[in-house]
Amino acid sequence: MPTRDRLIDLFTQSGALLHGHFRLSSGLHSGSYLQCALVLQNPAAAEQLGRALAERTRGLGATVVLSPALGGVVIGHEVGRALGVRAIFAERADGVLTLRRGFSLSPQDRVLVVEDVLTTGGSTRETMDVARTAGGQVVGAASIVDRSGGTARFDVPFETLLPIEVVAHAPEQCPLCAQGVPVIKPGSRPTAS
Repeated sequence: MPTRDRLIDLFTQSGALLHGHFRLSSGLHSGSYLQCALVLQNPAAAEQLGRALAERTRGLGATVVLSPALGGVVIGHEVGRALGVRAIFAERADGVLTLRRGFSLSPQDRVLVVEDVLTTGGSTRETMDVARTAGGQVVGAASIVDRSGGTARFDVPFETLLPIEVVAHAPEQCPLCAQGVPVIKPGSRPTAS
């Protein structure tokens, strides 16, 4: 299991720990951003992170990993591989997260929802809803990074490798906006303004 310091080093060395003015997928603004894709582009790092999350969640007895596209696809696949279970993803169609590409769930499926970074928990909750609507039983959730400051709560067990407190503001209260610093949207999903 990688230590907190090892994880921070992994993000720093890969250029995944960014500083500036960012609009997060939650719509909040922050002066720092963790771009997990830059870590996950390295297959050895992706495998290591996937194994670590799998070890933390193995006791949940998941039979399938479900991740939101796009950010959760690679880590979800690696967790599925480490657990020896199917790894599928939900993606947006007309703005709604849904199962496509022939993916399906049944009442026998014990679903672990996995994503890269959690900020408010909105994507995780939405993915859990997709699983339940499709008939699966959600048994847990996990992310590489939890930047919610521990405020995101779920009705199933949640595991993370790197809980990190990153200051985020509503746009109307953002000090970087007040200073006129241009905002960047680095994520993979359209955000609220």
